[in-house]
Amino acid sequence: METPEAPKVQSTDTGAGSADAHAETYPSIGDWASCSADPEYRAAVVDLLGALAYGELSAFERLAEDAKLAPGLEDKAALAGMAAAEFGHYRRLRDRLAEIGEDPTAAMTPFAEPLDSFHRMTAPADWAEGLVKAYVGDAIAADFYREVAVRLDDDTRELVLGVMADTGHAEFAVEKVREAIAAEPRIGGRLALWGRRLMGEALSQAQRVVAERDALSNLLIGGVEVRGFDLVEVGKMFNRITEAHTRRMAALGLAS
Repeated sequence: METPEAPKVQSTDTGAGSADAHAETYPSIGDWASCSADPEYRAAVVDLLGALAYGELSAFERLAEDAKLAPGLEDKAALAGMAAAEFGHYRRLRDRLAEIGEDPTAAMTPFAEPLDSFHRMTAPADWAEGLVKAYVGDAIAADFYREVAVRLDDDTRELVLGVMADTGHAEFAVEKVREAIAAEPRIGGRLALWGRRLMGEALSQAQRVVAERDALSNLLIGGVEVRGFDLVEVGKMFNRITEAHTRRMAALGLAS
């Protein structure tokens, strides 16, 4: 099995561009002070920030753990730096929840079990699987949050997009995975199957979380007075996320 040539793309964060372009079609709905007067909207944003905060805290823990699988000191240090960046994102979200009068721990608690469950079911077996998970799995979540962000108030949108910024992991993961496949081409098939599994598990857990949180699901399907997704838009959103996943797998040199 030959290693495909790397696609000529300007950025390895292949979902951000389409999400940013999508955001341009949605005008501002106002700032937090005005939008949060709606209790359903406020509850939805608290859920969103709670889910994001726990996700960033989990990312910090996972990257720190994955650093133990690194084949060398340079790679270990790179992963440790990315873990530190994820913890910085967590602190921004925690501080914002406290700033708007919410208990960060209470906001995160409903999302701890489903996120922990996802990570238990997708524990990487080796360094290469860990890199694919960090690149593909985290990117799926980032795409989802970027899609939601375009419907939010200006202050919350800026925060969400800021903490979803790439910490440098995308370029690092692509380089290292392609190096691993070049050195051992037979692992390409296994990693391609791993990427498909990650996509399926991520979407399954996302649907579970949304179904269990009324305020958040209302925001997504249009139940909140401020603009939410209609069912057609939900379908288009998941299509965009799937297309971005396909591009990321191609950047790794893997079939989706």
